[in-house]
Amino acid sequence: MKQTALFLVVAFVAAPLALIAQSSVSAPAFVFADSSSSGSGAGIVRSSVNIPTVRTEPFSRMAIGTGASPMGVRLQVATNLNDHLNLRTYGSLFDYNLNFTTSGIDATAKLSLASGGAALDVYPFHAGFRISPGALFYNQNRINASANVAGGTSFTLNNQTFYSANANSATGATPVTGNALLNLHTSRPAFTITTGWGNMIPREGSHWSFPFEIGAAFIGDPALNVNLGGWVCADQAQTQCASLQSTNPIAVSAQSNLQTQVAKWNNDLSLLKTYPIISGGIAYSFRIRGARQ
Repeated sequence: MKQTALFLVVAFVAAPLALIAQSSVSAPAFVFADSSSSGSGAGIVRSSVNIPTVRTEPFSRMAIGTGASPMGVRLQVATNLNDHLNLRTYGSLFDYNLNFTTSGIDATAKLSLASGGAALDVYPFHAGFRISPGALFYNQNRINASANVAGGTSFTLNNQTFYSANANSATGATPVTGNALLNLHTSRPAFTITTGWGNMIPREGSHWSFPFEIGAAFIGDPALNVNLGGWVCADQAQTQCASLQSTNPIAVSAQSNLQTQVAKWNNDLSLLKTYPIISGGIAYSFRIRGARQ
């Protein structure tokens, strides 16, 4: 991540210097006739009048906005650096419970999204279009799941069929249980890049805006971990069963196939290492300091 940090430093420091500096300009010379001049003709006096343009000071305006993206419900705050640059920070939250079935295992999962970051909004044409490099400095996006496989129920691991044992107080057998954790934050911080339309701080002075952006966060490969407990059986009649924590060949086979299956799942989830950002919302801007002549 040293390269990412270096890129962000260059973006934050060099971009403002690369854009057009704001400075006062001189108005064209005006011609005044002085009728009191001596002589047959009126004397002409040329005078150049400097009329400075009004410009906005850095950090003189602020905007607060809300919206939605694949990272959750978003709240963001922006301030202006100059006519071409805004500095923006944002945070996203979202929780959702869901049920799903995979490989014959019924699971209950909780999706928890919580992230925060910052971006430099660059408006190269002094208009609504922008390019925004940035970073996720806080990322706790994850999925927690749990499962209880009813006794006698079959399930597959790496295309191999196993059975959850029935509870048996004599042998100590218990049905198969499981838990899983999917983390979406391998890279910290995660570099982000988006492009979009709509300035949270409109340069024409209006208050409301409707910013939209599309891009990605490079969060790294998702990390999925799955653990199974209880007793597993090799046959439906449950004549060959063993605790998944034992060294019994049946348990060893189940655990080996589980690890192979998790590797396949991780490979399928690798597309999420480039996490999509598609965000739309509404923002309101206001002045926090006066204009400067």
